[in-house]
Amino acid sequence: MSGTKPAKGTLTELGPKASQVRINKPSRGPDRQETDPDHSDLINSVVQDRARRTKSGSWLTNQGRTHSTSDWTESVRSFVGGEASFSLIMFATMEAGEPRATVQSKFPTDDGEPLPKINQPTDPRAPDAAGGDQDSSASSIGQDGASAPSLPFAGLVVLDAGTFVAAPFATTILSEFGAEVIKIENPQGGDPWRRYGTATARNGDTLAWLSEARNKRSVPINLRSPVGAQIFRKLCAVSDVVVENFRPGTLEAWGLSYDDLAAQNPGLILLRVSGYGQTGPYASRPGFARIAQAFGGLTHLAGMPGGPPVTPGSTSLADYVTGLYGAIGIMAALRSRDETGLGQVVDIGLYESIFRLLDELAPAYAWNGTVRGREGTGTKLACPHGHFPTADGKWVAIACTSDRMFERLAAVMGKPELAGADRYGTAAARIADRQVVDALVTHFTSGLDQEQVVSQCQAGDVPCGPINTIADIFQDPHVAARDNLLRREVLGIGEVVVPGVVPKLSRTPGQVHTLGPALGDATMDVLVDMLGLTQTEVADLRAKGIVGAET
Repeated sequence: MSGTKPAKGTLTELGPKASQVRINKPSRGPDRQETDPDHSDLINSVVQDRARRTKSGSWLTNQGRTHSTSDWTESVRSFVGGEASFSLIMFATMEAGEPRATVQSKFPTDDGEPLPKINQPTDPRAPDAAGGDQDSSASSIGQDGASAPSLPFAGLVVLDAGTFVAAPFATTILSEFGAEVIKIENPQGGDPWRRYGTATARNGDTLAWLSEARNKRSVPINLRSPVGAQIFRKLCAVSDVVVENFRPGTLEAWGLSYDDLAAQNPGLILLRVSGYGQTGPYASRPGFARIAQAFGGLTHLAGMPGGPPVTPGSTSLADYVTGLYGAIGIMAALRSRDETGLGQVVDIGLYESIFRLLDELAPAYAWNGTVRGREGTGTKLACPHGHFPTADGKWVAIACTSDRMFERLAAVMGKPELAGADRYGTAAARIADRQVVDALVTHFTSGLDQEQVVSQCQAGDVPCGPINTIADIFQDPHVAARDNLLRREVLGIGEVVVPGVVPKLSRTPGQVHTLGPALGDATMDVLVDMLGLTQTEVADLRAKGIVGAET
């Protein structure tokens, strides 16, 4: 911040396009009538005016620390209650992406010592970020010369203390839409996800790590160390969201419970991902995606009838789905914080995200005791609705979920009579004679190459698509047109191709600037800029193994 530093007893909130609303406290004196002895009217007016002007409501940053309306009210009260007059400069507008407000007074921490001066976290959308934008429309200046809209989560500071995929994937999504994500890792080797999959020439960091740790900055901290826990606690004080997936009780054992963290930052949101959730008789059990898919009921459904249960697609499916639910939970908590000024805990068990996806499995069992089993390449709920071979050794997926769809398929097959009322014109008739119907469709698809089947079905308005390999996906023109594959240069590795951002926003599309960071790439920047430590102090912490150096 430039300019003259306000005198002690002055609250100052600064930002671009700010207009000044100056409220001066009348000096005390024998001739002044005390109509508001505890200054409640004045305090409420100040707080409510700010909430109205900023729209988002309740947040002010004190040296980088966030406070709810009630906390800020008490801060204002302490100033109003003093002898000195004070002034308040408030935003007339608070536009997304503008710098956070800064209070120049020093409010003490829990131990009575003021936090060090904390600068603004570095914006991951900065022009010098490696890799460039995913979409040229997201550049800083629009075609009409006006500034392009900031990303939805610009200014949001997230501490990602998770490992592997589930919890970190939630922060990856937030990072793509502007959040500043600081990856907290074990100084000894970092997140195990760095070693999962295909290794690269950069210290063995895998392609999986490069893809899923996109847009993040790495700060290794030994949370088991009291000093490391204290550093993490101070980072939590200047952050909006914390994400973790340790066994339930681990944070508490380190003195980092949500109650402890929220006491210094009431607006903090904590996403907690575990195998079975934070409560219940299984809460302490370890959890992985494969176990979650089995426990949640999905694995039982995967495989051929009478055969063994198989892996339902990806071994990490539950992790990714849980990450999606985690991101939704964080967004819901942020929306609530806008209204109340208070954060909360978002609690997800890996198996819960899988169980939530299983259509009518639960209500059908409760209704009539149905226990659905493995159904192979189709489903018992519709017919024909499954996978069918083609003449060139490939496969297609065909979906017929209504009588009209089957009528169109029968026409494409050259057998319109199959859709007659006396044959298979109703779903009940097709399901009752599933093997015959599937055999008729297989006979049709087996006589044509995959491309021919897809082409004829599309011409007849029948839902059909190729069962693609990854090689097919890389060659598909639609995938290219949708920017589903992004190419980024990584220092010491070369070009890396990763999946693009989903979903696509028309005004503020998500962006991928950098891929997974080297271990400790931001340790010095974050601890110096956010916590005010000196380079010498950071070096000392590194020597003691409390934080990690860049490797």
